[in-house]
This record gives sequence, C-alpha cells and structure tokens, in this order.
Amino acid sequence: MNIKHYLLFALLSISILSACTKDEDAEQAPVVDMVIKNNPINSKVNEQIAFTTINVNNKAYDEEWKLDGEVKSTSSFYNFTPVKAGIYNIEYTATNGSGTFNYKYVVNVGVPTVPSNPGSNQYVTKVFEYLPAPGQYTNKTIGTLEGAKSIEGKQGIVSLGAWGGYIVLGFDHTVINENQKDDIIIYGNAQSNWAEPGVVWVMQDENGNGKPDDTWYELKGSEFDKEGYIRDYEVTYTKPTTGGSVSWKDNKGKTGVVTIAGATSQAFPSWVEGTEYTLKGALLPSSGIKAETPTFITSAPFAFGYADNKVGGDSIDIANAIDKDGKTVHLTGIDFIKIQTGIQADLGWLGELSTEVLGVADLNLAK
Repeated sequence: MNIKHYLLFALLSISILSACTKDEDAEQAPVVDMVIKNNPINSKVNEQIAFTTINVNNKAYDEEWKLDGEVKSTSSFYNFTPVKAGIYNIEYTATNGSGTFNYKYVVNVGVPTVPSNPGSNQYVTKVFEYLPAPGQYTNKTIGTLEGAKSIEGKQGIVSLGAWGGYIVLGFDHTVINENQKDDIIIYGNAQSNWAEPGVVWVMQDENGNGKPDDTWYELKGSEFDKEGYIRDYEVTYTKPTTGGSVSWKDNKGKTGVVTIAGATSQAFPSWVEGTEYTLKGALLPSSGIKAETPTFITSAPFAFGYADNKVGGDSIDIANAIDKDGKTVHLTGIDFIKIQTGIQADLGWLGELSTEVLGVADLNLAK
C-alpha cells in the first residue's frame, strides 16, 4: 500500500469511528436511578424530603422537578418541605435528544394532631377572634372581648349579636372524629320555645402552626338546603351617628335594622374601625319564629346541628362537615371551631335574635 492509499484509509477509518461514536452517544437516552424508591411516600407537615437522582450512564441531559405541575428545580435534587397536610404529586423528568426518563411520586402528608392527655381541658381554651354583629348586648358585658374570654377553659357567656356575629375558638388538643358518634357539645341558653340557632364551622390545623388559618368547613345541620337557607350570604352593617338602631343591607338586595332601644346606646362594635363592616356566612331560615302575638314571640328549635338551639346544649357530629360546594368532607379531627349567629330577625321589643354561647366542650373528655 503506497503512502497516499494509507493516508486515505486512515482518514476513512477515523471518520467511521467518529460516526460510530456519535451514533452510540445519540442512541443513549437518559438512564437514571432514583435514590428514594418507596412510593407513595407518607410524610409529615414541615418534614423535609430530599429527592435525589443518580446519572447511571453518565450522559448529558436536562432535568426538571415539578410539584403539582409547577417547576421547582432543574438540578439532580429537590428538597420538598410540605407546609400543610394534603396529597402532593412530584414528577421528575430527564431529557436529551435521544429520549426521556420520567418518574412520579405521590406524597401523602397527614394532618398534624395534638393528642389529648390527662391534663387536657374538655373546654375550648382560647378565643382567637370575636366579632359580634350589632345587638342589644354588643359593647356590654357579654358582648365584649372580656365576655368572650369567659368561656376559655370553662363555662361563661358571650353574645354574638345579630346575624353573622361570630367567635373563633381553639382546643388545647385535637378533637377526634369518632365513628357514628357526636364529638362536641355547645352549651347555650335556649329554652323549649326560644332557640337562637347558630351555624357551626370547624377547622383542622393543617399547617400545624396552632392558628386558625386553614380551611373552615360548615357542619351540615337539619336546615341545609331548605327554603330560606342561603350559603355565601353577606350583610353590611352601618354605624349610626350617635347610637340606637343599626341599619343593614345584604348581598341579595334586602335591607333592615337591628332595633336598639335608646338613641345613645351604641350597638356597633366599638373596636371596629370605620362606619361599616361586612359579615359573611350561611343564613338559616326564620320559619321557626312565630310573632303573631307580639307579647308572646316564640322561636322553635331546629332538629339538629346548631348552637344555642336546644335546652341543655347541642351535641355536634364532626362527620357532618361539608366543603364550599356542599360535599361531605372526611375529617379525622378538628382543632378550631367557629360559631356564628344564623338567623337575621328583628323581634321588636325583644331585640334581635342573637346566638349566645355558654361553653364548648369535647364530648370525649366531658365529665
């Protein structure tokens, strides 16, 4: 073989070897080993999970981690720390010109719970928020924050005023949702012919921070979806110049007044800034009120599911919790409770219909 033929042969060999090497590289899609292999993963709120990958065939590729569809990392690792309970979907993808490797995790994060112990209080132990509607007792002893605190850890009495007035309370432990059993009792001052029903809402401490800043669920009572029941109801109250009756308007085009005796008696909450405030919630039917005889007005109790509704207290089942669409929600337990006056009714000389709360207790611990 002469020198020209040898050089030509060498060049062709190099070209063929180079082409083969490129073809081999191009044919190798990402081969990835996931360090965490158990799936689904059970985790806790605020507990970090360190997701990591190993490049098995040492080929170049682009990486991407998505949390519920949103890109969170473009490297070989992703540290995930859930801030609240729920089910999370985490997807990893490695891609180059020859193919794609994909892996999906499901992370189940349980709701944090605070177990009861021999020192736990059966009653709610903290008032987180108190905002009554205008009423005959608002700004007076049982219509003040001091009145609200009277039911911390024991029985006392607080008035919630007209429709929408509410109180937010917390237990020192998680109230467990017992199967086919009432879980909470709410004490009121109802009489056999005089009920002032309040809507009950409950919340889990999903983010484990000890504050009622997660999702409220209404407890479905007997009047749910009946005529006169309205979800997403709103009322705006306007402060009178000097005192006396308080006017209101709702989000359905209706107006009215909360009758207050005495032109100087200010029934608009003194700690509310401005001249108006709006309360939101669920409106209950006023069909149980009989006012044909002004000197003998009655308000019949509903069948079940409300505060200040029955003599001796109202037993409540957490299993009746519903979401914003009215669908049943399965809660393992709750940490917070909100009670809200449910009926908008001006009863003349009797004043407004206002829910009163004397105490709230965990039936599992009630003695």
